[in-house]
Amino acid sequence: MSKIPIKTPKEIERIRDAGKLVAETIARSGELCKPGVTTQEIDNFVREFTLKNGAIPACLGYKGYPKSVCTSVNEVVTHGIPSGYVLRDGDIINVDITSILNGYHADSSETFFVGTPKPNARELVKTARECMFEGIRVAGLPGARFSDIGAIISGICEERGYSVVRDYCGHGIGKGFHEDPLVLHYRQRTPSQRIERGMVFTVEPMINEGTYKTKTLSDGWTTLTADGKLSAQWEHTVAITNHGLEILTI
Repeated sequence: MSKIPIKTPKEIERIRDAGKLVAETIARSGELCKPGVTTQEIDNFVREFTLKNGAIPACLGYKGYPKSVCTSVNEVVTHGIPSGYVLRDGDIINVDITSILNGYHADSSETFFVGTPKPNARELVKTARECMFEGIRVAGLPGARFSDIGAIISGICEERGYSVVRDYCGHGIGKGFHEDPLVLHYRQRTPSQRIERGMVFTVEPMINEGTYKTKTLSDGWTTLTADGKLSAQWEHTVAITNHGLEILTI
């Protein structure tokens, strides 16, 4: 079993600072998610706003990723690359932002409605948000294990006829973009490691209308639902502090 990094209060403070910037960047990005706006315009804003505030867009150049933000529209599960795609009324779009401020990362995402959402899209996005917050809630309970996160998320989705993506997961975060542990959002057969004070990680379930299976395009990044149905995701970076669980990207 990999050793999960334990952060000091000072390190958590640094991640919290980065998280506040990420939260503001996402909120402002959401205001751009309107019919007629291109996903490239969102990327332009994220890059400029992040740099203006003394931070670095963590996605830009990460393992060759070409943009500063991930914009995943409709059936795109994750890692959608900003482009000339023009947002249309009824679209849903996940905006996923990670910033590096003073050497520390914070990571968050939100799924926005473009114009007037269709009823099925509204319910899916609502469920994805609920899954994230319920996963966060159980992570903060005394004696909680990482497997408790996936168990509660799976239960919500099974009850409503949705599925949980298995190809991608949450992760530890700090000086590194992706650190231990892996945070699985689906039910596991055996209990996993207990969550301890000083751990910092993301909870970021990707919830699909249909199958949990995905496929990746030839660009090596853009990942879609295998059946072409909608996908929605929400994400926060959280820390287990001396005072309990804290969401750092809010």
